[in-house]
Amino acid sequence: MKKLHLLLFLLSLTAFAQGQNADSLYMRQNYEKFEYNIPMRDGVKLFTIAYVPKDKSKTYPFLMNRTCYNASGYGNYNTYGHPSNYLVQDKYILVFQDVRGRYMSEGVFDNMTPNIPGNDKKNKKAIDESSDTYDTIDWLLKNVKGNNGKAGIYGISYPGFYSAAALPDAHPALKAVSPQAPVSDFFFDDFHHMGAYLESYTPAFPVFGIQKPGLTKDDWFEGALMRMFANAPHDAYDFYLRLGPLKNITEKYHYDNFFWQQFVEHPNYDEFWQKRSILPHLKNITPAVMTVGGWFDAEDLYGPLNIYKAIERSTPKARNTIVMGPWSHGGWAHEEGKLTHNHIYFGDSISTFYQKEIERKFFAHYLKDGANPNLPEAYLYDTGKKEWKTFDVWPPKATANTQLYFGEKGKLAINKPQNGKAVFEYLSDPAKPVPYTSQIEGLTFTPRNFMSDDQRNASRRPDVLTFESELLTDDMTLAGEILAKLDVSMTGTDADFIVKLIDVYPDNEPNYEGNPKNIVMGNYQQLVRSEVFRGRFRNSFEKPEPFVPNQVTRVNVPLQDILHTFKKGHRIMIQVHSTWFPYIDRNPQKYVDNIYKANEEDFIRSTIRVYGSSVIEIGKRN
Repeated sequence: MKKLHLLLFLLSLTAFAQGQNADSLYMRQNYEKFEYNIPMRDGVKLFTIAYVPKDKSKTYPFLMNRTCYNASGYGNYNTYGHPSNYLVQDKYILVFQDVRGRYMSEGVFDNMTPNIPGNDKKNKKAIDESSDTYDTIDWLLKNVKGNNGKAGIYGISYPGFYSAAALPDAHPALKAVSPQAPVSDFFFDDFHHMGAYLESYTPAFPVFGIQKPGLTKDDWFEGALMRMFANAPHDAYDFYLRLGPLKNITEKYHYDNFFWQQFVEHPNYDEFWQKRSILPHLKNITPAVMTVGGWFDAEDLYGPLNIYKAIERSTPKARNTIVMGPWSHGGWAHEEGKLTHNHIYFGDSISTFYQKEIERKFFAHYLKDGANPNLPEAYLYDTGKKEWKTFDVWPPKATANTQLYFGEKGKLAINKPQNGKAVFEYLSDPAKPVPYTSQIEGLTFTPRNFMSDDQRNASRRPDVLTFESELLTDDMTLAGEILAKLDVSMTGTDADFIVKLIDVYPDNEPNYEGNPKNIVMGNYQQLVRSEVFRGRFRNSFEKPEPFVPNQVTRVNVPLQDILHTFKKGHRIMIQVHSTWFPYIDRNPQKYVDNIYKANEEDFIRSTIRVYGSSVIEIGKRN
């Protein structure tokens, strides 16, 4: 059970931070550990661990991490690189807390607890993550000696959401907040993307969908987890295809899972999902905010970008910074030396630079009155040039918008409209879906490598439309938001649309010495940005609609932001297709009210047509 807990902890929380564990001996020599059960306004007590510096000649700010992944995992004088060793050595009162209903905390757990606007401390029933954070800070200030009256909070992934959820109606002592790889809205982050269910995340549901039987430091959901992992298949594509429609997941694996049942009962963006989004509540922000994300984060790329933008819109004068690096989920929490994502090498000591020069200085300034680091509005990594860039506004205003057009014979034209009447078609077959990765992968919690994967396997399939530019004669930087405006028709009544933006390397690209020998970088088709859009939601995520067969219809597919320089001698490629398996579930392609309840016979082949009037716009979206 302890091994299982450690696996979940590393996978879901700190992205393999085991290589950067804080020195346990240093912690024991310099910190005292205390455990508290902190009462909330409704009487529920939350289990909390605090490490207080032994040096009593100074006062220290609180640096909090609120988690659903077991605060007791930090109980052995170890932070697992989270916070970083720099922050540990700078001396803060380090606080780890089980959120309501998890592990050693009382109460009932709810995923993405809906925010209740206004912090009415007299209303004992008005409970959300903001109120629990407020009450925790208030108690700590009054009961833990040696504090300087200031608090900060940080967290990666789900704890990133808890950090963002502390912002509405924040406690006056909360001065610095860093949501990192934060979930912001479960209909667009993690388990859904633009209305499509991420079937590859199916094994993770026991972690979030089974209430614990009582106070515990162990993983009570192990039995449910083992339904899928006891004899875990080595080929997830084959496993999920044989499993069939999503209704079989309900029957075989998640029949007692309340979180899964919520997905089944709420297939559309109804009030259930809407009230769980933190974005509408990010108003009148008073703490300094530094949101952190990875350009290759398969789980939470939407979250950091949209949390930053929501604060920019609602509170223009807020001290609001975004940092985006060449990492996968939470990769900045550990240092690999040479940073690679899948087969792509980005540079050396990139995480150390972030931890030492950005994160460390952010918290020191706002919590310890340290020197002003003068952080830019946006500190972003160009994943093509492989260098950091700074911006005073994001998306950048100075960058010219770019339009990509589909031409005949697979031509991709840059800023030159093509024949708008041209028709490009493919036969989409749910029985033979396009694999999302070039490699065979076994059952996993959350796939990650595919975010920069080689797309040559997809471009050679007849059910994938591929458009490629001429060789670039100069470097070309694409920066900002991406919107694919697709004009489509189909013989069915529903379809998904996957749009990929790809960097095609030259034939003479040298192989990277750190890669397996079979990885050839010449003509490598590196995925730079991608997104899926469930076509039924083209007019409303709340009220889906079927397509009219063979009627040309506009489908707008928003992709997440980009900062990537396509180098001279490279090509730009766009791919469009309608299955991406098993990263996302299969669309039956015959409209049914609830895909979670679709039958095998509902899945049909459909001829999909994309028209030359389509365009992909990159830059600042109006």
